[in-house]
Amino acid sequence: MWIEKNQKLCKTFQFEYFSQAIGFIVQVALLAEKLDHHPKIINQYNLVEIELSTHSADNKVTDKDHQLALAIDKIRNGTNENQIL
Repeated sequence: MWIEKNQKLCKTFQFEYFSQAIGFIVQVALLAEKLDHHPKIINQYNLVEIELSTHSADNKVTDKDHQLALAIDKIRNGTNENQIL
């Protein structure tokens, strides 16, 4: 579940292996670049923390962030029809 805190949408994803976490990060990065959106992504072994906010809206949460959050969840759940990996 995405949580809004400090004017950001935040979520932590856990994977079994480091390589799965990195594969997920790559998919998120390619999608974000396509959408011209650049989230904060932090990785520590099998954990990936993502923070979303819109820079052009004074770093506040917008519909753009909610749409990207939904797309990220689809990547994680393997339901993204445009999945890259």
